[in-house]
Amino acid sequence: MTVEVESLAPYAASETASKGRRFDEPPAAYRGEYQRDRDRIIHSTAFRRLVYKTQVFVNHEGDLYRTRLTHSLEVAQIARTVARALRINEALVEAISLAHDLGHTPFGHAGQDALNGCMRDFGGFEHNLQSLRVVDELEAKYADFPGLNLTYETREGILKHCSARNARQLGELGERFLQRRQPGLEAQLVNLADAIAYNNHDVDDGFRAGLLDLGQLREQELFGKHFDVVHKKYPSLEDRRLIYEVIRRMIGQVVTDLIEHSATRINELAPRSIDDVRSATGPVIGFSDHVFAQHAALKEFLHKNLYRHEKVSTMNKQTQVMVERLFATYMADTSHMPDSFVQEGSKDGDSKKARIVADYIAGMTDRFAIAEYERLC
Repeated sequence: MTVEVESLAPYAASETASKGRRFDEPPAAYRGEYQRDRDRIIHSTAFRRLVYKTQVFVNHEGDLYRTRLTHSLEVAQIARTVARALRINEALVEAISLAHDLGHTPFGHAGQDALNGCMRDFGGFEHNLQSLRVVDELEAKYADFPGLNLTYETREGILKHCSARNARQLGELGERFLQRRQPGLEAQLVNLADAIAYNNHDVDDGFRAGLLDLGQLREQELFGKHFDVVHKKYPSLEDRRLIYEVIRRMIGQVVTDLIEHSATRINELAPRSIDDVRSATGPVIGFSDHVFAQHAALKEFLHKNLYRHEKVSTMNKQTQVMVERLFATYMADTSHMPDSFVQEGSKDGDSKKARIVADYIAGMTDRFAIAEYERLC
């Protein structure tokens, strides 16, 4: 039984016109295909591990900071709101949102950079490709196929960017990068919902950690104008609630702008199907120029004042050393890994072994990686 939302716009991704799964399966009785994708992602081991993976702050630094799991849920909430307003596929948007960070290493981007350096001679490491590898190969749950056997459209949304070299190895999924075609609107939307979530919520975590102060934040146009409104209306409000009131207004503004500007661009393009979206000369989902400038300025501010803050940089250097030494240790002696990884890592020379070691490290949570480092190094 196919379950489809009747109110979908003609340019939305439709499961009746889906490019399908890598391995054929009979349809589910009471779920649509994209709902099934979402459910498989939620039940995956990689999804559960996100609860102990770094967003900005390493997991042991505090229980209230965001993790990859809470970030993914926040992305899904924002993206679903926009999807419903634009009449595109909400179930698909949710599936992509929940899966987009499955390939992230422990210790956030610092861990990814370190692992990419370790893999320089073996094809490199990139978390988008790793997320795809997780859902295509590494999750081992089903008797009839490797991975989760997700639909083409969900896999397309997971792979936000890709080099030409890697795209050539991905078959149909890589063709859009080689032909410079656009993904569906659902994939475009999640990419921006991701940016909205981390931009605004990292302000919250950075302030909570004491690394950002109100004086700095008020200099940012997007924050400053909402701060003035909230402070005038609630002059005695304590900082904790004041910050939350400002951030929720910031999110409201950029989400509203994203909906309204995207709707205008859709009307201008007048796509009659998802194929028209794929053939567009550029992304259809986007901000107005003014809000994009505010959003970009806040992103640059966070890079300078939070992500490169001395405290964060010091921790990043420590975690990079952990990843590098774990990689060297496993490459020297694969018996330190679980048997399933040992067996795979013994095949086809160093390149194969390095990829298996990278898979093992990328799947670690922050706390497990720290424990392994203390045990082995």
